[in-house]
Amino acid sequence: MSAVPGPALLVVASLLLAAPRASAQPPAPEAPPPEAPIIQLSEEGFSLSSGDKAFVVKLRGQLQADGRFFVDDPERNGTNTFVMRRVRPILDGTFFGFVDFRFMPDFGSAQPLVQDAWIDFHPSDKIRLRAGKFKTPFGLELLQAAVNTPFIERSLTVDLVPIRDVGLELHGNVLGGRLQYSVAALNGEADGVSSDLNTDDGFDLAARLFVQPFKAGGPSLLKGLGVGFAVTRGQQFGTPGSASTTGVSVLRSTGQEILFNYLTGAGAGATVTAYGEHLRYSPQGYFYVGPLGLLAEYVSSSQEVRVGDARARLRHQAWQALASWVVFGGDAAYDGVKPTTPFDPETGRGGALEVAVRYHALDLDDDAFPLFADPTKSVTAAKGFGVGANWYFNKRVRFGANFHRTDYEGGATEGDRAPENVFITRFQVAF
Repeated sequence: MSAVPGPALLVVASLLLAAPRASAQPPAPEAPPPEAPIIQLSEEGFSLSSGDKAFVVKLRGQLQADGRFFVDDPERNGTNTFVMRRVRPILDGTFFGFVDFRFMPDFGSAQPLVQDAWIDFHPSDKIRLRAGKFKTPFGLELLQAAVNTPFIERSLTVDLVPIRDVGLELHGNVLGGRLQYSVAALNGEADGVSSDLNTDDGFDLAARLFVQPFKAGGPSLLKGLGVGFAVTRGQQFGTPGSASTTGVSVLRSTGQEILFNYLTGAGAGATVTAYGEHLRYSPQGYFYVGPLGLLAEYVSSSQEVRVGDARARLRHQAWQALASWVVFGGDAAYDGVKPTTPFDPETGRGGALEVAVRYHALDLDDDAFPLFADPTKSVTAAKGFGVGANWYFNKRVRFGANFHRTDYEGGATEGDRAPENVFITRFQVAF
């Protein structure tokens, strides 16, 4: 038997000694297990999110049960009724931490429709890009959530304000939140309505700047001061053959009764339609300090119209001034009163009480009469005064009651239409 060479023995011995050391190396660290999803149910609604909050889905809702009661109404212009003003399930969410979405249908007033349906890409608060159907960045009171307005129905200024439209919006907050900006390209719509489709190939551009100069510093008394300016401009052309595509709209009172309507007819050239440039602008502002809230805005809307061979540019105007006071239980704010302590039915303590007053007016262009609107059916001006009170059981549940009186010029076969006196109530749940 031949002997194993010395060098070979050294190699084998080295491998044997090294093998245990290799197997003794500590295992590679395992990746940490993913965080468990988070499920929450609270007054903020139902939410489901990933552990890192990069993916969030929220289910919320709004319910508003109203009553409208007209008093001193000999001509029976108003209809006393109970109505579900808003019935809105709301689905909000965030994907990957920087893409938000909202889907909000509305089943109120027996007219089911989709109010909001948008996607919002936001790499930062300074720049956000929204696509879909959303509120047009224009009216100050309109941009305030309907569950937070001191009055049950918005003012006469909303008659001249675009409500919701479909398009793209670039918006954001800069300078530490002192400046809010919005620039939007939209299908374009008539005053006081929402739209889903473009019926005339034209588009509207909307822009809004809102400044809160003392939000992030300065005198504490002025932190709740905000002023802004908004404008829309576009070309709108209506189609005489369809009442839904005329490019002009009816205007409504606080009690939701029609107070102005353009002429319509069955014959050729008998229906008024939009025919050219539509320009709106609105200076606006608010001031909130402690229990006091003040809000004011002015809206001008000019639209080129035609009927038959006649053409004109009609300019309508509206404005409002509103003051609210939280008697006890919290502070006034643009995003609504939030009671310091929720109401406790066992002790009778907690909750908040808010009172409000408002004066508003709507002035229709004199050139609208009698060629474009019938002066025996449409008013030439409206001026209204309202008082209201809201009892907040907590920040999600409230009861409100308003009284509004609106005086008219014109609108009757002889003289002025009778004033509108309406008492409105609301039970509201919003979560």
